[in-house]
Amino acid sequence: MHEMSIAMAVVCQVEEAALTHDAVGVEAVTLRVGELAGVVPEALRFSFGLACEGTVLAGAELLTEHVRGRARCTSCAAEWATGMPPRLCCEQCGDSRTELLSGRELQIATVRWATGSRRALALEEL
Repeated sequence: MHEMSIAMAVVCQVEEAALTHDAVGVEAVTLRVGELAGVVPEALRFSFGLACEGTVLAGAELLTEHVRGRARCTSCAAEWATGMPPRLCCEQCGDSRTELLSGRELQIATVRWATGSRRALALEEL
């Protein structure tokens, strides 16, 4: 299950950012996940919860933004939604020379730092 290694990498990156922002807690992390990235959202959410234990992200919510796969034909410039399983041949001319425009994303989009009572609770736990 590679979702655990993804979750651990996200936690590591957010922890590093928390140090530079003097943050003591994280309320939520939003990931942009492409439909062609090969990630199972439920498995990632479960893994994220485990990876957060004992870190400044403990109790943080994982939110995901789904990014649809899109492709463009290099011959006729037609664009289309790839869907799942992905259709990578041009729907207009049938050519297989295409480029993927979106759908492979796997990136941290936003981090919501803890404030107010959540921040005080996080300070007490440290």
